[in-house]
Order: sequence, then structure tokens, then C-alpha cells
Amino acid sequence: MDANLRFWRAEGQSFFQRFLLWADVLDPLLLLKSSDEIRRSRLLLQNSGKAPSEPIQNDQVVSFAFFFSSKSSVHPDTDKIIPVMFRPPGNLNPKFIVTYNLLFLQFTFHMYNTAFTLLNGNGTTKAEEYSVQEKQIYYGLGAISYAACIGALPLVFMNRYTLKSPLTQLVVRKVLPAPILGLMSAFTVAVVRSPEFENGIEVMDRNGKVVGVSQKAGEKAVRETALSRAILFGTTFFLPPVLMYFVERAKLAKTPRVLATVRTLVILSVLAGMLPISLSMFPQCGEIKRADLEPEILSSTEETELFYNRGI
Repeated sequence: MDANLRFWRAEGQSFFQRFLLWADVLDPLLLLKSSDEIRRSRLLLQNSGKAPSEPIQNDQVVSFAFFFSSKSSVHPDTDKIIPVMFRPPGNLNPKFIVTYNLLFLQFTFHMYNTAFTLLNGNGTTKAEEYSVQEKQIYYGLGAISYAACIGALPLVFMNRYTLKSPLTQLVVRKVLPAPILGLMSAFTVAVVRSPEFENGIEVMDRNGKVVGVSQKAGEKAVRETALSRAILFGTTFFLPPVLMYFVERAKLAKTPRVLATVRTLVILSVLAGMLPISLSMFPQCGEIKRADLEPEILSSTEETELFYNRGI
């Protein structure tokens, strides 16, 4: 079992534990780590010799530091260093999320979301007749275009038919963006990672030995990730308008410039809080019961629970 997944199994049993780990993994300063530093941290973590269930004691601080550097920068299935912009701390970059009314910005946002999903998903999927990554790229381009069009459609429709009533403005500008963005974010995750439940992902026993490839585990991994992504972006765009309503009502911002600054800070604050929460909803080292797996896997192991990399 990969060192990152082994660490998640040992230290991320509860939501609160996972939240604290993600809060450290999402530290933007980790983006400044060089490739050599990342490789050294990765090597030291792999050679730490910790059993999956063994608690960390004397070398706790050092091991956690190695884990944060490794987890934020290295894919656990391929052992490759993830590009800086698509590492988990890079997902806090605000330039894709401040405004979402235009088709171009919708396309840019979903392109980043899809690329992040592609580079941080489960990397064990294999197919003999085609390249899985090429298929994911083609699927991703289609999903990006579709999601961007759906996201911009309400505003385009309103402007096309000059629907300017207060109720229409409220629905199109305040109510619809959050659920649409959440649903489309989940949609792009499901589409780009569809080979995982079509072809299956590797499942492992407690000792990290691969016992088979399971479509059901792949479906569970994609479903959980899509749900967490929908909650992340749906909540991120739902809460700021609600909070800004109270700010405006209390007249805390006296000028339009101050109001715009407060709005940006509120959006970034909500995103900074929701990102570790959404990532902590489900274990990174996913578990699935033996009884829920395919017959060929049932016959190859007596383990009651098996494990897999859920991806991000």
C-alpha cells in the first residue's frame, strides 16, 4: 500500500482527524517545495517502516511533515509529482471563482476543475483496447463544454428575452448559480473519472496487497468524490450571498468599493473553510466490504474489508 494511503488509514479514521490533516495539507506554502524536497520527503515517508495500524509517537512531527509534503504533491497511484497548479493547495486559487456570469469564465472554471480531477483521481484503472487517460481527456472536454453552457444558460436566456423583473433577477443571479455549479462540478467529476467504474480500480487488503480490480469500488470512489465536489462548490456559492445580505442589511460596508472587497473576502473565506470540510467527508483511503465486491474478488481473499485510493 502506498505510503500516503497507509498514513491516511492510520491517522484519518474520523472526520475531525481528516479535517485537521487536510487543513495542514492545504497549506499554500507547500506549493513552494522543490521537486528534490518532495522526492526526499516521499522517500523518507516510504522508508519510515510504519505499519498501517501502528501509532506515530517519537517521530510524530517529522512523519507528519513528510506526509504533508508528499500528500500535497505526489499522486499515490502513479508516484508522479502533480503540477503545482493542480495540487490540493492550488485549489484555493481565487482567480477562477470570483465571477461566474460569463460563458468564458464558466468554461475556465470547469476546465480547471476537470484538470484537477484528472490529475488527482485513482490512477490504477487499466484498459487493453485504449488509453484510459486519452479517453478521460476527450470525455473531460465534452463535460467542460456542456457544464459551461448549462452554467451560463440562465443568464443568457434572461438577457436574450430581456427578463428584468426583480423576481427573475433574484432567481437567475442569486438562487440558480449555486445548485447549477454544484451539480455541474459533480457531473464533470463523474464523466472524467467514468473509466474507474467502467473498468474498475485496484482494491487491497490490510497489508497493502492488491487482491483484484473492482468496478463497484470504482463506482463508490467516483460517487463519493462527486458528492464532495458538489457540496464544496454548491456551498461556496450559496453561503456568500446569504452572508452578504446580512452585511448589507447591517450597513457594515459604507461604499461600493468596500462592499466589493468584503464580498471577495467572504467568498475566499467560505472556500477556505469548505475545501478541507468537503475533502474530509469521506476517507481518502476508502473502505469497502468484501460482501459488496464482485464474485471473483470474493474467492481470492478472506478479508472482510478491502481498501482503495478514493482520489480527490
